[in-house]
Formats: sequence, C-alpha cells, structure tokens
Amino acid sequence: MASNNLATSSSMLQKSLNRLSSGSKIVNPSDDAGGLAVSMKLSATAKRQGAVNNNIGNAVSLLQTQDGALKVTGNILARISELRTLNDDVTKSTGDKANYNTEFTALQLQLTAITSEKFNGVSMFGSASNMTVNGTEDGATSSQIAIAVRDLGHTSTGVGAVTAATSLSGITSVTTITTALENVANMRATNGAEQSRLGFASELLIINKANLEAATSRIVDVDVAEESTQLARWNTMVSAGTSMLSQANQSAQTALKLLQ
Repeated sequence: MASNNLATSSSMLQKSLNRLSSGSKIVNPSDDAGGLAVSMKLSATAKRQGAVNNNIGNAVSLLQTQDGALKVTGNILARISELRTLNDDVTKSTGDKANYNTEFTALQLQLTAITSEKFNGVSMFGSASNMTVNGTEDGATSSQIAIAVRDLGHTSTGVGAVTAATSLSGITSVTTITTALENVANMRATNGAEQSRLGFASELLIINKANLEAATSRIVDVDVAEESTQLARWNTMVSAGTSMLSQANQSAQTALKLLQ
C-alpha cells in the first residue's frame, strides 16, 4: 500500500511539473479531451480572424492609394476647367491659346496615366466587377464588403469626355468638366464610405480575436497559483510516502529480529 500510494503521488507530482513547465493544463489529451477539442477550434478561428484583418488592412491601403489618385484627378480637372475659361478670353492671341492647349494636352496624358494606375498589380480603375472583401473569418455573404468599380476612363464619368477632346475649344461647355469633377467627388465619397466600413469591420475582428484568445486561455492555460499549490502538496506527499515506504521496509526487518 505504501508503494502504491508513493507511485500515485509521484505521478501527480510529475503531472504538476509538466503543467507548470509547459504553461498548459492539458499536457495530454486525456487531461481534458473535450476542452482540447474546443480550444483547437477556437484557436484556429482566432488565427483566421487575424488573417482576415490583414486582408482588410490591405484593402484599406488600396482604397487610400486610389483616393490619392482621385484627389490628383480632381486637381487636374480643376486646372483644365481654369484653362478652358481662360481660353475664352477675347484678349488672348492665337499663340496664347496654343500655349493653353499645350498644357491641356499634357494634362490629358496625365489623366490617361492615372486611369491605368495599379496597386500591387491590381488595377484600381476600370475593373470588370466589384472587388469583395470578407468581413468575418467564415466568409459569410452578409458580412462581405464590396469595393465598387470606378472606371475613370469611361465617357460616362465625364473624365473620358475630357481626355477625348482634341483641344480646349473642343470642350463645348465647362459643364462637361464640372460634371467630371462631380463624378470624381462622388467616387471619393464612396471610397471614404468603404474605408469607414472596413475600419469598423477590422475593429470587430480585433475585439473578437482577443475574446477568442481569452476563451482559449481559460481552457488550456495553467493556473500558476493553483498548480503551484498542488505541486507543493504532491511534493509533500512524495516525501511522506518515501519516508513511510522506508519505515514499512524496516518493519519487516524488526519482525525478523523478533524471530531470532
């Protein structure tokens, strides 16, 4: 009995040592089979949420880069509208108007260059369909965030009409340019709304990930204070068991002496 009790105490002492040294209270699956299964699922979910949050961060970076291009587009259109108005000045000579047109042609080329801008190889303007960003780790359709198509070069935006004009006088009305400006402003507003939603989706993911990690910790992480108490207990039990086993062995020697 003394030997069996010592073996049990030694086993429990070893288990406490394993838990404290590993930081986990589930050293072997048999320690808590159900808890191990739950913790693995929660841990995987938390990792996926971290990956989704990274994807959202990249999407925000794309939108920020796109907004920068749209801002420059607006500035170019504002300058073209100014040139178009100056071109109507009756006091300007043919040479003056030619100089305006020279700048206008250069600005047209820059507008065309902006329409082909890319982010990490992905076109920011003129894509065939909306880009979709997952807002949750399970990819639920209801949480997906669409990044709308913004085709700067299309004639419907007004920018295409400006770049297609052969000269300033070819733009029959300043309204053509102001319409393009308004469309670019609307694109920037939509871009800002998408960035705002992505920001809130990212915030939710960060909160959920932290909560999942806390839940996993409660399942698998060892309670150092409690386990240290158990370690002290089993240390005492092993010492006592060793002493008692020694005395039990000595009791047999005492019986032999009585028989002599």
